[in-house]
Amino acid sequence: MEFIGKKYKMVSSENFDDFMKAIGVGLITRKAANAVTPSVELRQDGDHYVLVTSSTFKTTEVKFKPGEEIDEERADGAKVKSLYTFEGNTLKQVQKSPDGMEVTYIREFGPEEMKAVMTAKDVTCTRVYKVQ
Repeated sequence: MEFIGKKYKMVSSENFDDFMKAIGVGLITRKAANAVTPSVELRQDGDHYVLVTSSTFKTTEVKFKPGEEIDEERADGAKVKSLYTFEGNTLKQVQKSPDGMEVTYIREFGPEEMKAVMTAKDVTCTRVYKVQ
């Protein structure tokens, strides 16, 4: 997987505010999150992977083993369960909150860019990242 260890910087974002509203993120956190341009990096650590999302606002790091559900804390502090799986160069994440809401993240890694498509309820957000 040639995208392991590459750092991707966001270059475009569509519908992110509506997506955050759909998952219950508050106004102040949404304003801060909309104001930053995050970077994403996927690293490998033995049989685990580490997904790092960093910005001037906040850095989050999630360690997971594909196919195993983990407890995770979202960037807004919400406690969720996530299941990560790989399909070729695509990392799929299904996140479930205690209230039963399901959020899907599809991150498609390419040699020059990474595209993230996030869906919650009937809201879809697309963010495109370029290799730094």
